[in-house]
Amino acid sequence: MAKRFHEKYQQTPKLDLHGLKHREVFSIVEDFILEKQYDLPALIITGNSIRMKTIVINVLKEYNFNYSEGDLYNRGYITVLN
Repeated sequence: MAKRFHEKYQQTPKLDLHGLKHREVFSIVEDFILEKQYDLPALIITGNSIRMKTIVINVLKEYNFNYSEGDLYNRGYITVLN
């Protein structure tokens, strides 16, 4: 069973925002979620930047996507749910 979970996690669409300028993020996230909207859940790796997370969340809210922020041990990503 652990192998199945790991395989599914590897297939999850991911977008890593490390190294991108804040001004670039809105359109990159917008393109990503619209392209992957039928392959959800998807992960958007934001790091711990509050500004980066805010931009991502604003895009998700604009398109009415549900999301969750990280987990107990790692807050540096957002999962796009639907």
